[in-house]
Amino acid sequence: MITLTDDARRELEAYFEGKERGGIRIYLAPGGCSGPRLALALDEPNEQDKTFEEGGFTFCIEAGLLEQVQSVKIDLTYMGFVLEPGVALPAAGGSCGSGCCGSCGCH
Repeated sequence: MITLTDDARRELEAYFEGKERGGIRIYLAPGGCSGPRLALALDEPNEQDKTFEEGGFTFCIEAGLLEQVQSVKIDLTYMGFVLEPGVALPAAGGSCGSGCCGSCGCH
C-alpha cells in the first residue's frame, strides 16, 4: 500500500506540469552510515512489480521489496521527498554518531 501526503502530491504535480505522467518507482537505494533507504525514480513498471494508483500517479515497487516493507508513506520535507516504510529497513553496522564517518565519508 502506498500513501501520498498532500504536500508530496503537490510537488509531483508541479514537477509533471506540462509533461506526460510516467511511472514512479519506489526502490531501495544504498545508504551511507545509516544503511539503505527507500527512494523515488522515474521508471515504468515491469512484471516483477506491484503497481498502485495514488493521487493521480502510478507508483511501482518490486514485489519482494513491498513484501519486506509492507507499506510506504511518501512525504515532502524541506530536504525533498521522504519515504517511510511500514516495517523499518535493517540498519547498517554503524552510524555517524558511532565514529564511522572517518571511513564512510559522511561529512
